[in-house]
Amino acid sequence: MKRDLLKTFEHIPYFTIVGFKQVINADESENQRVRDMLSRWMKKGHIIQLKRGVYITRRFYEIHRNDASFAPAVSGILLPQSYVSLEYILQRSGVLTEVTYPITAITIKNKKKAENIIGTFMYRHIRRLLYEGFRQLDYYGVAYGEASVAKALFDFLYLRPLPRSVRTRRYHIAEELRLNVDDFSNEEIEEFAYYAEKCNTAKMDFIFENLRRTVWRL
Repeated sequence: MKRDLLKTFEHIPYFTIVGFKQVINADESENQRVRDMLSRWMKKGHIIQLKRGVYITRRFYEIHRNDASFAPAVSGILLPQSYVSLEYILQRSGVLTEVTYPITAITIKNKKKAENIIGTFMYRHIRRLLYEGFRQLDYYGVAYGEASVAKALFDFLYLRPLPRSVRTRRYHIAEELRLNVDDFSNEEIEEFAYYAEKCNTAKMDFIFENLRRTVWRL
């Protein structure tokens, strides 16, 4: 078996061991040989392991790593049925500007962390009731979800601790967290208000009222 076999996978964002075996017509008796071959290619830098049993060719990575949809799609590969949100979307949209954040996503499964050559991927758990506010996109056949800016802001604040001791009228959450939300449209404000009302917590009621009074001035 030669490295030429990888050419089949140079135009797709990932492949699995199972898919690789099917393409090269390897049977069960060749499992160890296939794993050894992939391990050698990984050590030589010809392929990159995204997670156990899932790989991407170095060629596809080098060509597409700067695509806007590349990292979000990898996030979806690592944990299907999740959507990128939180700091990743807020930084990209200019709501957060000062720090470089990992790729952050929301799931209804348990929270987890994954790391590979592409970056660090953080997954936060949310109640199924609040698993909405994102659109489904496609990147070279990979389906992934991406939150709206309003939902990303909600997710960020909903999952961030806010002690009762600071919930006073003097508290200015946008200034404290350096959130650039002055330019939110009426539609985005209404969307945020919808999630805040739906989750039905005193914390999010306070946050929405605080933003409404100090920034959005409705």
